[in-house]
Amino acid sequence: MNRHTGWSGRRVRRALGAAVVMGALTAVLPGVASAESASDARNSGSSGVGVGVGVERISVAADGTQLDGDSAGGAITTDGGRTVFTSSATNLTPGNAAGSERVYLRDEPSGQIKHVGSYPIDAPVISGNGEYSAYWVLLFRDTKVKLAQWTAGSSIGLNCDALNCSQPSVSGDGRYVANVATIGRPSTSQRIDVWDWQAGTKQELAWFAHTAPSRPSISGDGRFVAYQDGKTKDVFLWDGDHGSISGPIEGPAKEAEIVQVSEDGSKVVYLSGADTYVHDVSAGTARRIPDVKGLAIDPTGNHLLYAPNDPTGPSLVLRDLRTDTDKTVSDRPASAEVDAVSADGHDVVFTSTADDIVPGDTNGKSDVFVRRFA
Repeated sequence: MNRHTGWSGRRVRRALGAAVVMGALTAVLPGVASAESASDARNSGSSGVGVGVGVERISVAADGTQLDGDSAGGAITTDGGRTVFTSSATNLTPGNAAGSERVYLRDEPSGQIKHVGSYPIDAPVISGNGEYSAYWVLLFRDTKVKLAQWTAGSSIGLNCDALNCSQPSVSGDGRYVANVATIGRPSTSQRIDVWDWQAGTKQELAWFAHTAPSRPSISGDGRFVAYQDGKTKDVFLWDGDHGSISGPIEGPAKEAEIVQVSEDGSKVVYLSGADTYVHDVSAGTARRIPDVKGLAIDPTGNHLLYAPNDPTGPSLVLRDLRTDTDKTVSDRPASAEVDAVSADGHDVVFTSTADDIVPGDTNGKSDVFVRRFA
């Protein structure tokens, strides 16, 4: 039953105040710390079994040396060519002597890395084309959403009209941003917003009379937004073409938690109990993946990244949903975020503190890696 349809067509126009808040810092990476070259890793066809096969450490300094601070929160583009992550390292790009948390965009083909934002609260997300990354920051006592751009090497602030805006998700071209807006001080309610920041318009999808988690996930074209009612633990799907909201997609009398909608909008991943479900949007049916925690889905909706609930096995596994075959991403302790998988499951970005994933890892820090299967 759709309990939020009354809000599906509400639109409010706003000027977006897109002032640049920082300048670009760019470095060229002549090399990366890896078990094999990037080109070899892409073509290895590795199943991921064994340490260092088809893996690059991408959180490295401009001269290829390892970093002196923790890095985490990786996300990757549709084609696997760009990644975004956060780091507190002082030797990644110039000017971070204090070791504050920063957002970095890395371009694989050119070997460039840019510092595009500062003080992120959580892991950043990335647009499918790699031009934009969204993250949220603390501004005085409120939180705001920032949109970092590769070309400019800087961030703009979205003109959030609530006290707190957080948990952004960005469309494939970076034009649309979905986020949570929290209302009141002290906060008593929240809503799900979708911004077309280029046109300066906003659509309010749902209101909740509570502040329980309700993180959204937006499809590549901005048509679909999946989100949850954190209090009732129900997952809903907004279809912008029809101005409608369907759900709970997990069915009645069942609790669920949103993971991600695929970039093509065909699949929605959610958690329920100890299992992961992949909801087929067109068919309206869900496939159960038992005893695993889903973490991300690739842009085509055909590959699921998950963490097995069994602690004795690999920490990260990539499943081809068409063939029901698995590839080990990491057999060392590791974690991953949404937007962690490129199209067709070719590349997976993850974070680990393990020091034996690639040779020469002696910094004792959390690092960001990419497993390349093709």
